[in-house]
Amino acid sequence: MQFCGFGYISSFGVYQDYYTRVYMTNYPPSAISWIGALTSFLTVNVTLISGPLYDRGWFYRLMIVGSLLQSLSLFALSFTKPGQFYLAFMVQGVVAGFGMGLTYAPSIAVVSQHFSSRKRTLVMSLVTSGTPLGSMIHPIMLNRLLNGTVGFAKGVRASAGFVSALLLIACLSVRTRELPAPTVGYTVVARKCSREVLFVLMTVGSTLFQIGFYFPLFYLQLDSTKHGLDINFSFYSLVIMNAACFIGRCMTGTIAAYMGVLNSTIASTVACSAIIISMIALRDTTSVVVLGLAYGYFSGVFIALIVPLVTVLTPDLSELGARMGICFTFTAFGGLLGGPISGALLGSQYKWWLASLFSGLVSLVGSLIFMVMRLVIYHRRINGSPSIAGGDT
Repeated sequence: MQFCGFGYISSFGVYQDYYTRVYMTNYPPSAISWIGALTSFLTVNVTLISGPLYDRGWFYRLMIVGSLLQSLSLFALSFTKPGQFYLAFMVQGVVAGFGMGLTYAPSIAVVSQHFSSRKRTLVMSLVTSGTPLGSMIHPIMLNRLLNGTVGFAKGVRASAGFVSALLLIACLSVRTRELPAPTVGYTVVARKCSREVLFVLMTVGSTLFQIGFYFPLFYLQLDSTKHGLDINFSFYSLVIMNAACFIGRCMTGTIAAYMGVLNSTIASTVACSAIIISMIALRDTTSVVVLGLAYGYFSGVFIALIVPLVTVLTPDLSELGARMGICFTFTAFGGLLGGPISGALLGSQYKWWLASLFSGLVSLVGSLIFMVMRLVIYHRRINGSPSIAGGDT
């Protein structure tokens, strides 16, 4: 599920590059980036629906409906013609995003049913490693298909068939246990969350951080191409970044066990912010490789920690789906706004320094809010009051 969900979203940089240069040349990068931004936004935001439904035992129905929507949307995308921006926006942005949103949170939350709290972070990080694995395979496949002799229509159709087959295997393989009925309603959970300082800080910090987070994912390949680097190398820039992301996610469980979930989140977000700002210096092959590897690794650590961070702040796991939905609803707005704002800052003159600086600084503000969380926990421990809702930060 993660391979076909955010693994596919993370390869939108290929579509961004292809649409900008070849398929939708009448539209600026900022307009095109709305497609990828909306896909990401809905994937996360629809957890407001899928989270409570998961808590009520609708897991299999969510998997089946979400997989069907994603599969059909990609096949529909293959029939769009050059310049049909709004049609691509609807099928790739709206329909695919909604389908991915139905499967995203439940496919991760189900892990909490099968493992103890000590092993949960490690296993969740391994599950989410499907995203960077997909982010490596999909860009290679899409670049070869779209920019080769196959072309857009047949290329996207082949990609849709590949994704559909994997989603079918996932739906047939995953298992869930019967959960106890939620003890409180969704609105009650929302009120509880609004009164929890740590949960509010986590949500605000994640939202701000994700405004800048998607800039390298959406624009690294285009950045490489526009700086005159070999086009074949530029096609692999996302693969390099996502290979490092895969390593980062796989190592997250070990890192979090040593440093704690929150400390690991702080370290990874600060590193990501610094690397985004460093994209101002991107000029040659070496800089693309170094920045891609570094950002991929630390972004992988951050992504793998999002769900565990929500989990350790959840005292009652029957509320986990609802809490994930509430948190992700707000953080999704960061992803929705980030790409288009960066594209607008780039403009027709491609002012890379301006977009990089903005994205890096706003992400850094999000990192600082995570640091405030640590100070709140430290202050509570000094005063002898409970520092967190549950788990180990």
